[in-house]
Amino acid sequence: MSHSPHIIIVDDEAPAREMVGDYLKMHGFAVTLCDGGKSLRAEIASKVPDLVVLDLNMPEEDGLSIIRDLKGRINVPVIMLTATASPIDRVVGLEIGADDYIAKPCELRELMARIRSVLRRSGPKAEAAAPARSISEHLVRFGTKWLDLEAQALRDDEGNEHPLTASEFGLLKVFAANPKRVLSRERLLELANARDAEAFDRAVDLRIMRIRRKIEPDPAHPAVIRTIRGGGYLFSPVVEKA
Repeated sequence: MSHSPHIIIVDDEAPAREMVGDYLKMHGFAVTLCDGGKSLRAEIASKVPDLVVLDLNMPEEDGLSIIRDLKGRINVPVIMLTATASPIDRVVGLEIGADDYIAKPCELRELMARIRSVLRRSGPKAEAAAPARSISEHLVRFGTKWLDLEAQALRDDEGNEHPLTASEFGLLKVFAANPKRVLSRERLLELANARDAEAFDRAVDLRIMRIRRKIEPDPAHPAVIRTIRGGGYLFSPVVEKA
């Protein structure tokens, strides 16, 4: 059985690497977060990933040194993240083996597109490891299900479709576009274009209750779409296991 592509994110700034990591997990990738060259080497010693996303500007060891060392030991695709790196750094990075680069702060959809492109180019191993369904930008993980934004369908891991009303899909689409953000009922209605006679606070609560029954591992204790007291709702793409 093919696995989800394994991506290692290397960045000394925790918020940056967590934001990228959460986004990629939401779209079906397996992700490991590292804060520098030392933790990266420890990770690849036990398992070689399908791709590394590496920040060039880190205080302890610069990204170019890490790329040179990495490419000297294993054959793994590398995408450089560059915030203040000069054009010459980008050129040197590409010359010593990096496969692509993207400027920080990066547009997450562009980064994912570049990752998919590099995985496609990096040979049969990556092709086998990156089935279209796993890394499709149209699929978003919601707890026990996958939301197919293109087909407007909700499916489980076996591919079985679960009924979804238009209003439920509208809310899930809004959550998919705004992960880890607290959204008030008013904002949810506005973003979902749901301003009709039925669209009042209570209607949102009822729709979300129905959605939770379909996607939450434990609907009585929702962890995917959480209620924020006095604020509204928040979609957690990655539910941490206790």
